[in-house]
This record gives sequence, structure tokens and C-alpha cells, in this order.
Amino acid sequence: MDKERLRLRLQKCLLAISAEQRSEKSKKACRNLISTPQFQSASTVMMYLSMPQEVDTAEAILCAWQLGKVVAVPKISWQQRHMIPVRINSLETGFSTEVAGLRNPITAVPMPLQEIDLVVTPALGFDRKGNRLGRGGSYYDRFFANEELKAVRCGFAFAEQLVDSVPVTELDEPMDFLVTDEEIISVMRDSKLNYKS
Repeated sequence: MDKERLRLRLQKCLLAISAEQRSEKSKKACRNLISTPQFQSASTVMMYLSMPQEVDTAEAILCAWQLGKVVAVPKISWQQRHMIPVRINSLETGFSTEVAGLRNPITAVPMPLQEIDLVVTPALGFDRKGNRLGRGGSYYDRFFANEELKAVRCGFAFAEQLVDSVPVTELDEPMDFLVTDEEIISVMRDSKLNYKS
């Protein structure tokens, strides 16, 4: 299946998840993420600010702050078609709501890429090899291609967003491990850890 057809299929799949289910599944996914050694050991975690159909990251962000971690989120520049990580200290203020319900930080301090330990990454879909199907803007692929960034990459999604195979090109950047509301899947090249939570 090509990327566009797969995107349409996954968008329909996400729309079929009710608000109550989304809330419950998001909490489970956040708890799974928080339990990983990659999250526990990270000093600076880059999360994303969830759009309406995505896994809600709020619980994991609040937990990161409680554990004394620095939290960064993407600030999107639509004109330059890129994103930069910026530090946030609140989920309540300092955002504008833009395309498709995306919250973009208005005033925030840029984070040096080399200080980020873990990047929690959204997508429309992932496969178990860590390949990611984004929304088509390539913002994350360009971000991950930056050689200054050494962070571990975590794909974060609902179990429904796991597919058999994601079509990839040489510009697509894979994940190191995946977390859903049902499982944690390691796709690091040197281990094949895969267990149900």
C-alpha cells in the first residue's frame, strides 16, 4: 500500500477511537512510556503537544517535570518548513493553536540539540521495524537528520496505529523503540526485546 492510501486508512482508524477511549488509552501509553529505562534515565525529554486525534502526552510531560526533567517540545516554523526544540514549563499558557489544532509555543527558549536525551515522536503509523509514517511534511525526518542530535528516538502511538509495513525512502528516519497503550517494542539494531505490558 502506498503512503497516501495508508495515511487515509490510519486517519479513519484514529477518527474511530472515541474521546473516552482516547483518554484511557493515552493514560496507558503514558504509563508504559514512563516505565521505560530510556525515559527514566533521560535528563531532557522532547515530547510533542498532542493534536486532537493523537495519544495525549500530558501525563508523561507532567511526570517528567515531577521527576525533575527538562521538557522540550517542537516549535514549528511554517515558512521555513522546519522545527526547533524549545523548553516549556507549563501546559496551560504560551501557545497559539494553529493548523488542525496543533499548539505551537509562542515564547520559549530554544534547547541545544545535543542536550536532548529522548525524542518522543508522533506519527500516523509505525511498523515493528521502527519505520514511521508521518503526515507528509517531513518535519521530523529533517529534524532527525541533524547530526548534532544524538537522542534516542521513541515512536509513540495507539496500538491501532501499528501496521505490518510502512513504505520507506532513504530520507525516512526510523525509531529506536516504540511505545503504545498495549506494549513496548524495542527495534534497536542490537536487541530484539519485545514484551507485552
